[in-house]
Amino acid sequence: MRVISFLAVLSSFIVATASGSSTTTRVSRRSLATLDDKSLRRNKNRSHSKRVPAALGLENLVTSTRGGSSTMVKEESSGLAAPIKLLIGAGGIYAAFLYYGSLQEDVFRYEAADGTKFTQAWLLQVLEALANVAIGFVGMQLSGATQNIPKKEFAISGASQVSAKACTSLALANGLSFPVATLAKSGKMAPVMLGSLLLGGASYSAREYMQVAAIIGGTAIVSMGKKKGGSSSSSAMGVVYIVGSLVLDGVTAGFQKRLKAETAKLGVKPKPYDFMFWTNLFMFLTATVISLGLNQVGPGLAFCSANPEIFEKIIKFALCSAIGQSFIFYTIANFDPLVLSTVTTTRKIFSVLLSIFLKGHSLSLKGWSGIALACLGILSEMAAKMSGKVKPH
Repeated sequence: MRVISFLAVLSSFIVATASGSSTTTRVSRRSLATLDDKSLRRNKNRSHSKRVPAALGLENLVTSTRGGSSTMVKEESSGLAAPIKLLIGAGGIYAAFLYYGSLQEDVFRYEAADGTKFTQAWLLQVLEALANVAIGFVGMQLSGATQNIPKKEFAISGASQVSAKACTSLALANGLSFPVATLAKSGKMAPVMLGSLLLGGASYSAREYMQVAAIIGGTAIVSMGKKKGGSSSSSAMGVVYIVGSLVLDGVTAGFQKRLKAETAKLGVKPKPYDFMFWTNLFMFLTATVISLGLNQVGPGLAFCSANPEIFEKIIKFALCSAIGQSFIFYTIANFDPLVLSTVTTTRKIFSVLLSIFLKGHSLSLKGWSGIALACLGILSEMAAKMSGKVKPH
């Protein structure tokens, strides 16, 4: 619980820092506009040696806001060096989501004294989305809410996204191991590629095909390389759900592109916490309706009441999700998207390895070869992004 409390405090600091940075940047831009119109014209013919030191700092901001590095602006406004920011962002993502993955596995592996298990995956999504809504609302109020948000597109994207997450939880609830589920989710490029190929207008390199094949093939090898036996019917249903989750990931990507197009058409630029709040609000509403329709709320809460230990894990799980999202937005705000991609990609690999070593998964040599193959595919995809060879899809 101390880890959660520390991350929560640091998350609040990040929200305040991010909002402060955006406010300072807006003020700086207004000041710069005034300086451009008056002071710079007045000093146009003056010698460079007569400029005051303060003007040099403003010149750096002018360069940054007119096509230079956005990181420079944020460093000027927040006062933190880039390595410190990276340590905060990457460290927060690792801490929150490594613990998040461990807790998610614990929730669905938990067995009560009477032999029953928690299977209410949609109720879990209700609680997770609710925590994200709360953090997103605070961040949105501090950074300033964007007006005229296209709520219909957010609703569709949120419904699709929460359905994908629920399918992942259902895969775990139906016997699919956490390492297999995590590796399979790393191959989400597969449904995106398939959809693009079927709809036409897309082409992919041999390397991209090989990356996807390595991830999928490695995942299949891992699932067959487990020493410990399990229910074949449960595992089969788990595979069905994880495939459904991957398909929904592809659908979600399409809806998110439509959302970006709609906001661009309306001339609206949602801030990170606008995305967090509105997406998770509709995720929460969707999950609530479905969990009520499937009669998961009553039995799920009754199970948690009878087993306080698992309820504590669920609360921590939801908080880790919300706090982790804050660190993701902090990293996006301060660094190139490639940095975030690198952090989240390597985090998945560490999640798999930690699960194997800490949760008692027993793999044969074949299973370890599958882990190596899947990780090779994941790292190859990351390397392609770093070299700039991946085309936007």
